This record gives sequence, C-alpha cells and structure tokens, in this order.
Amino acid sequence: MTPLRVYAIDGIVPVVDPTAYVHPSAVLIGDVIVGPGCYVGPCASLRGDFGRLILEAGANLQDTCVMHGFPGTDTVVEENGHIGHGAVLHGCRIGKNALVGMNAVIMDNAIIGESSIVAASAFVKASQEVPPRSLVAGVPAKVIRPLSDQEMGWKADGTRTYQELTRRCLATMVETTPLTAIEANRKRIEMPDVVPLTQLKNPGRQE
Repeated sequence: MTPLRVYAIDGIVPVVDPTAYVHPSAVLIGDVIVGPGCYVGPCASLRGDFGRLILEAGANLQDTCVMHGFPGTDTVVEENGHIGHGAVLHGCRIGKNALVGMNAVIMDNAIIGESSIVAASAFVKASQEVPPRSLVAGVPAKVIRPLSDQEMGWKADGTRTYQELTRRCLATMVETTPLTAIEANRKRIEMPDVVPLTQLKNPGRQE
C-alpha cells in the first residue's frame, strides 16, 4: 500500500494508533493524534501546524474533511465522534458520540455536546455551545429540538459501520490497477445490515 502522507513540522510528528486506518491520500501534518480504531477517509486534511488535533477512540473523519486550529488550541473529536464528508472543524470540540453532518462548518471555541447531531451544511458560530443530545441545523445553526432514542440508535449504528470499515480497510484494502472491462457476473459489496437513513425513516418507501 502507498505510504501515508505524514509530515513532521518543528520536530513534531503525527501519532497514529496501529488499530486506526488512515487512507494514503489523507494528509497529516505535525501535532496530530489519531486514536485507537479511528477512520480517516480519502483526501482528509489534518493540519496540526498551528494547534493540536485529536481524534479519540472509535471516531471517524470522512472524505475531504478538514481539521485545523489556532496556536495553543486543541481541535478534538471525542470518543465515537462521527464527522461526515466534507465537514470543516476549526479549533472546536465535538463531544462524545456526537455527529457532524456533511459539509457542516464548526468554528473556533464551539462545543458540540455529547450525543448531539449537527445537520448537513450547518454553520456553527465561534464560541457557540450546543447542549447534549440536541439536533442543530441552519446558517447560523440553531438548536431545533432534543433527539429521540430512535435517532440516537441510528447514529450509533452509523458509527459502528465506520468502525467496521476501519477493520475492513486494514484487512482487505490494497492498491491495485483498474480492469479494462467489466467482468461477467461482477461481484457487489454485500452489507445487508447497512440501510439508508431515508429508508429507516420511511420503511414503506421504495427507493
């Protein structure tokens, strides 16, 4: 597999736990700490060239996400945090078991409370504090309502899927050369336990 794109700066070297998976196209610079069982997706940028960046155990940071922060700050995704595609985290703290949706932006000194969900494309202002187990949405983001037990279950299932992806990547992902034609009876990836959220919300709906 292609070597990781990991860079020291000012003598500070990123740390990646052996049980974490970091895609080779992701970039880790300087004061970055990736904890046990974490997943870092393709083209994610973790720039620890100013402040410290921390992914705690079981967290995921998906494709094209950005983490950065000012000097003297920690940008943290706590245990089982779930950061969707394209999100930007700058000098903030994402609480344990919280979810940040796709393309959301979380600004400096903001705190996302434990088990909260930030909706896709939301903008959480600097120093905003989101209470635990809240749904937050909008530009600027506002607390919409508390989260239900069912929604908490959906979130937990999604995070477990990414934790399993970490293990799948470590076990089976290899760099390869593309085929030049589609083979007969082409195999599909089978994940019967993973169901789109839209289908869970509307069980009778046909996609």
